[in-house]
This record gives sequence, C-alpha cells and structure tokens, in this order.
Amino acid sequence: MPFTKSTANKRRRAVGPALVALTLASTLAACGGAEDGGGSDDEIVIGISLPLTGDFSEPGKGIQRGYEAWAAYVNENGGLLGRDVRLEMLDDQSSAERVAADYEKLINQEQVDLIVGPFSTRLVIPAAQVAQDYGYLFVEPAGAAPEVFEEGFENLFYAAPAVADDHYKLLAEHILAMPEGERPKTAAYASMDDPFAQGTAYGLKDALEEGGIETVVDEVYPPNTTDFSSIAAKVADSKADIVVGGSQYQDGVNLIVSLQQLNYQPKLAAFSTAPTETEFAKAIGDKTQGIIAPTGYTTKADYPENQEFVKFFEEQYGEAPGEDEANAWTTGQVVGAAVEAVDCAEPDPDCQAKLIDWLRENEVDTVVGPLSWDDKGRPQSAHMIQQWVDGEIKIVMPEDQAEAEFVFPKPAW
Repeated sequence: MPFTKSTANKRRRAVGPALVALTLASTLAACGGAEDGGGSDDEIVIGISLPLTGDFSEPGKGIQRGYEAWAAYVNENGGLLGRDVRLEMLDDQSSAERVAADYEKLINQEQVDLIVGPFSTRLVIPAAQVAQDYGYLFVEPAGAAPEVFEEGFENLFYAAPAVADDHYKLLAEHILAMPEGERPKTAAYASMDDPFAQGTAYGLKDALEEGGIETVVDEVYPPNTTDFSSIAAKVADSKADIVVGGSQYQDGVNLIVSLQQLNYQPKLAAFSTAPTETEFAKAIGDKTQGIIAPTGYTTKADYPENQEFVKFFEEQYGEAPGEDEANAWTTGQVVGAAVEAVDCAEPDPDCQAKLIDWLRENEVDTVVGPLSWDDKGRPQSAHMIQQWVDGEIKIVMPEDQAEAEFVFPKPAW
C-alpha cells in the first residue's frame, strides 16, 4: 500500500477509502466479541459505543450505518493489514455515564484492538477520557464543540472539516456583507443544552453580534424537551429577522413545527443537524423551503473517495448517505490510514502511540476532502452551507461548490 515518506517539514498524504479496508460483524448486545477478547491473527476488532436509543438515537443510527457501510466496503477490498475486522458495537442509550462504562468494557473485558468514537459532544468527552486513560487512539465523528478541544486530549482527532463554532462561518460572512438596507437587524436563538448544539448556534451568534445584529431571544432547553410552545412563542413575539436553532434532530423538528403553527415568518431560519437528516423532509412536510444548515459533506463532492462511498452506500441501503453516515465512514478512513501506515492494530501502548503520532504529522484523503489536524485534534478545513430549495437540500456556500443560489429572504413556510 503506497504511502509517501514524511519529512520534518512536510506532511504526507494518505490514500483514500479504496485502500483502507475493514470487515463487519456488528454486535448490538451488551456483550460479545472474540471468544478470547480482542482480535486474532485473522481479524481486528474495533469497539464502538453509540446512542442507538435515547435522545440522540436518530443521528446515532446514522453513525451506525456509516460505520457498518465502511466496514463492509473495506471487507470487500482485502481487509486491514490483510485481516478481517469485526465491529463490536454497544448501545450507550444516549447516556454519558453509560458511554464511559461501555468503553471501559470494550477495552478491559473485550480487549478490542481499536476504538472509534460515538455521536454527540456530550458522549465524546467521557469516551475520549477513557480512551486517553488507556492510551488508545480516539478518532471521532461527531464531537465538534469547543469543550472537546479544551480538555487537553492528546489522542483525539475529529473526523470532519470544522469544529462547531466555525460551522456557520461562511453564513455569517455572507450576512454581514449584505448592504445595510437588506441586512437582518435582529436574531433569536434557541439551543439544546448540549455542547455541540450550543457551539454551533453561539458561534453564529457571536459573529452576528460583533457585526451589529441584535440578539432579542436567547433560550437554552434540556435535551429531553418535547414541548416547544413557550420557546416558539417568545421567538414569534420578538419578530426576529433570523431564527437560529442549536438542534440535534427531533428537537429541531419540534421547534420548527411550533414556529410554523404560530405563523412566524423569519427572513432566515438556520438549524444545526436536523435539516440534513434523511427523515427531515418527511417530518416537516412541504414547508422546508429556505431552511439552512451547515454541513461538512455533500454526496456531489468530486473526491474519488466520495464517489466510491456514495456508490457503495446506495447499493447497500437503497438511498444516498447523509452527513452522519459520511462522518462515520471518514472516521474509519482516518483510522485505517494510520493502521496501514504504521503497520499495527493492537491495544499495545506502543502501537497506539504510533497511530496517534502518525496522524499528528499527516494528512488523510477522505470523503469530506483532505483532513489534517492541529495539536488539539481540531480539523483545519471549513463547513459548507446547505439550504432547502424546491424540495431538495442543496449547497449554497461557498460559491465554488454551490448547487443553487442562496435564497434570501426565506419564503413563507
């Protein structure tokens, strides 16, 4: 497998998914794995805990599909280091306490060879702490909040283009560049009490406030909130030009429906995560027009790795992948590239240290483009902005990737 040799001052590029291989045998029970723990001469076991039930179950299942598709693809292409890989998957039930216990079990009892991360910053931080305590490489698909990178993890790498507070960077720049007479003047924010959701919403809030756009509503709600009538009433009463939801999935859907019922008509509506989920249009119906979300992924990106991914995923699932699936697949690519480069995949501390060190000094080609990281595990790229236009979610920023013109003001929903 060809990799260019690194030098002191030059990064190496790693190959894409066609050369990063795995196999699949997902286990959703709370126990299982190889009979003697970990992998054998014929297989490598990768441990994962995911929120398959609870508050984060919808995106959690997207991450699951991405991991499984990646593993199946790689299994068909020769394995990792010539060995099959089995996914040992546990359900953390969207619980931070449970996710930490799951990774303890995967490392100590199942003795897995490698681990990859769960969904949600709330779950990534305790999982990453367990991984660091045991010296494991920890590549994760969905922990983008600033808190993740302030914990001092030396083993963590986020497998997406940008961290949460930069997700709306292109949108903020566009809004603030509008002529003064067209530019929105007020904004309302409602965010789940979740580091990722708040990081995404407040990253935009900070940029817009600095540019002179007044905050007229700032609400934070618990993750288990289902009734959004009071929050929606505050937003509607404010008549804010912009509404921003720091949402995961179901909360974003519920808030949007509540706002629609009040006939609140903002000029711009931006919600993190929810609008990119495959079930979003079914949940909202024909009132998606103009809704915005940041994304690190599009099926139309012309990276060779992405073309292979989309083709394989559609064959497996009968539909196109979403961002969650792409981020999980990317996580696998990153881990696989490191394993192939350093020629090891064992729980041994020396092997894990080599994997970590290699990723610190290299760039990996992935379905979301080339990824490299700073010393805190933050990716050094940017998110795109998507918008629902004529029944489809399309890239509208940056201009060189745009599939449609940015629609402003947003049509009535």
